[in-house]
Amino acid sequence: MKTTLLVVGRTVEQHYITAINDYIQRTKRFITFDMEVIPELKNTKSLSMDQQKEKEGELILKALQPGDVIVLLDEHGKEMRSLEFADYMKRKMNTVNKRLVFVIGGPYGFSEKVYQVANEKISMSKMTFSHQMIRLIFVEQIYRAMTILNGGPYHHE
Repeated sequence: MKTTLLVVGRTVEQHYITAINDYIQRTKRFITFDMEVIPELKNTKSLSMDQQKEKEGELILKALQPGDVIVLLDEHGKEMRSLEFADYMKRKMNTVNKRLVFVIGGPYGFSEKVYQVANEKISMSKMTFSHQMIRLIFVEQIYRAMTILNGGPYHHE
């Protein structure tokens, strides 16, 4: 199984880029993991919120492959503690044949078409985070899950 984090728009701030790349490299010791970036839309000032979601949705759908298991990071998704997420990842590692794709949408969320193709939704928190920050939080949680599953000293509970 390959695990992919699919995001809309590049990460801008260098401190996030550095930390995200660090956790991605750490995670690769355990699983095949990468982050794919869908280029952000240009000239969005002339688009309504729904139009922007639709256009971003089209780009997200183009990035998906047949057989992908698609998990949206969405404020209305299921919340999990880190140990529960580790167990979730273990189940996915045993059942997903191709790619497990976690998707972080654009600033207005996902289009209806993206919701329709998604297999699941998970939420990182009841709080709202910037799209830049949630990338870091998510890759850290993937790494944490892998250390939990492999008995590493990173997680303490």
